[in-house]
Amino acid sequence: MDSEKISQIADIMATHGLARVRVEESDGSAVELEYGVAAPAAPMPASVAPSFSPAPAPAAAPAPVEPAPEAPAPADETLDMAHTTAVRAPMVGVFYAAPAPGAEPFVHVGSKVKKGETLCVIEAMKVMNEVTAEADGEVVDICVKDGDLVEYGCCLMKIY
Repeated sequence: MDSEKISQIADIMATHGLARVRVEESDGSAVELEYGVAAPAAPMPASVAPSFSPAPAPAAAPAPVEPAPEAPAPADETLDMAHTTAVRAPMVGVFYAAPAPGAEPFVHVGSKVKKGETLCVIEAMKVMNEVTAEADGEVVDICVKDGDLVEYGCCLMKIY
């Protein structure tokens, strides 16, 4: 595969916000492109081209967000993470913890939420889509940072 074709694939990745792509040719050769990942230390087979990691396209920096205060767990109560419910991204987009830059986040770790309450928003194609709680509970983990690009199905937060 020539470098021009690899550059075109990298441009498509940047345009569509893709983190990883694997392209296989009809002759059995393949190339994998991945943003922000170092090339593997082990030698690759001759039929596979080495990884190409272009620098990610510059993006507007989101407003800094204060870390949420951690709620101390009572000493006599242990949290069983096997019984948490994962809130998953319903689409690809940009995760926002607050309704506006500089505003108070919808929830923090330790926040009690009711079914239907807004937990965050995901911006996709300039449309803000609310992500709501599917059940009552307490937010025990927020797995992504404000302004992160999220993939469909990735875990945004966990509710107990």
